[in-house]
Amino acid sequence: MEYKKWGNSEGKVGYKMNELRPKLFSAMKTYSKEQLMKDIIAGIIVAIIALPLSIALALASGVTPEKGLYTAIVAGFVISFLGGSRVQIAGPTAAFATIVAGIVAKDSGMDGLIVATIMAGIILIIMGFVRFGSLIRFIPYTITTGFTTGIAVTIVIGQIKDFFGLTFQHAPVETMEKLKEVIACFSTYNWQALAIGALSLAILIFWPKINAKIPPSLIAVLVASALVAILPIQVNTIGSLYEISSSIPIPHMPAISMPLIKELLPDAFTIAILAAIESLLSCVVADSMIGDRHFSNMELIAQGAGNICSGLFGGIPATGAIARTAANIKNGGRSPIAGMVHAVVLLLVLVVLMPYAKLIPMPTIAAILFMVAYNMSEWRKFVSLVKTAPKSDSFVLILTFLLTVIFDLVVAIELGIVITVFLFMKRMADVTNVSEWVYPADDEATKKNLKKVPKNTKVFEITGPMFFAAADKLLSVTGHSSHDIIILRMRSVPAMDASALNSLNSVYHACEKTNTTLIFSHVNPQPMSVMKKAGFDKLVGKENFCTNIDEALKRAEKLQNMSK
Repeated sequence: MEYKKWGNSEGKVGYKMNELRPKLFSAMKTYSKEQLMKDIIAGIIVAIIALPLSIALALASGVTPEKGLYTAIVAGFVISFLGGSRVQIAGPTAAFATIVAGIVAKDSGMDGLIVATIMAGIILIIMGFVRFGSLIRFIPYTITTGFTTGIAVTIVIGQIKDFFGLTFQHAPVETMEKLKEVIACFSTYNWQALAIGALSLAILIFWPKINAKIPPSLIAVLVASALVAILPIQVNTIGSLYEISSSIPIPHMPAISMPLIKELLPDAFTIAILAAIESLLSCVVADSMIGDRHFSNMELIAQGAGNICSGLFGGIPATGAIARTAANIKNGGRSPIAGMVHAVVLLLVLVVLMPYAKLIPMPTIAAILFMVAYNMSEWRKFVSLVKTAPKSDSFVLILTFLLTVIFDLVVAIELGIVITVFLFMKRMADVTNVSEWVYPADDEATKKNLKKVPKNTKVFEITGPMFFAAADKLLSVTGHSSHDIIILRMRSVPAMDASALNSLNSVYHACEKTNTTLIFSHVNPQPMSVMKKAGFDKLVGKENFCTNIDEALKRAEKLQNMSK
């Protein structure tokens, strides 16, 4: 890893990572022939895993099969080359399937998707340059779990048609419309399609117990395709539904207009946020597996560049894929070269073997996506959170999940974050308190151990952040403005905003009317900064700001003696 030294205010020397530098450059400094061979082998294996997944995810996204390979090739290469992780493998993922299908279904079609993907890439690059990599952690776990599980459910619902070989009367786009159509047309199921789907699903489940090295999805594709080619089975295949192209992707820029940009901007932001979250989560998992530390901001820039290139070459949105990244690591990949090899191998497959993809049965694609949905759903974590999390968190989790399934990701993320922010503010307001020092009337032994408060003086302890949701609690002090002196002890107030300062102004003016002196004890740096910028410290008098409670009590006693 690369670091640059920096000095803090205490003169101590620390280290700060130079994050805007691709990991490829540092990996090359200690690169060896032995590692090159390991990276090549890992890249080939990951490409074999990515092949059926890329095709399946393209179909789930409502685009032609080769678009998934375009994405894995172009975005996979660019993100590995520029990325902030040594081992990240990027490509199409299930997280984008629903939103991509929704964009493609609009009037702008594939051109709209290209524009949205490029816009998302630009947003990601901006996020990287303004150092937003560390801010992704502020998106609550309940929201990411809720929409991840919701996406898994939408994928399953979207693949029921092909798994059972149903014949739809309409062409629904929304998830709930698809579910209604499945129920209405379930009597049209094709038992041959169901048999192929069930066989494929069985291979996907049980093959890893037989041989963990060969990807089960590849075995399922080969076996099911062979059966459909040899036996007289009436099952839809990729070739019977889609035109397959094996041509090398060529850059294409669609016509762009301001109305189109305005229409697609919410989708672009959703793609960018999802790409950032999933890629950085993948990086964190990879770091724990290889003992490294990724450059989050460089990774965002790489994700942006990868998505721009993917859009220009006719691909779909891409991000870091946790499963493919883990497979890369387990097979010896330790540098970005492995991800680049994976992209090159997929390019060769596109040119040489893509025509044979027409034999792949659609029920097999559906079975692969069922497994993808199951693995990404994290249903055990979902159930555990519902049972153990606070009610407010469970509410956000379930709401995000339902909104994702019933409406879409844009609505789910927007409402989920808004509700979470309001719940967070309520929690912070609940823990903020203004309490008066109260002395026991009869317990003389206890009184001896307490600090002596001068006569006609009140002491109030303020705890918690003082912000607009809790600012009104300060006004309770005004009910005691008939006393000569009021001390506000603020050692437990880490931060304060303009609303709280306005309330303090009200407290000061109420005290001023009754000739009550206001004294502040232990004001922390941030609240003190707010007060100084507004001139509040001069209004109260700098002499009435004390470093601790003992000094504040002495100040109160001095003022009392002066008034005699």
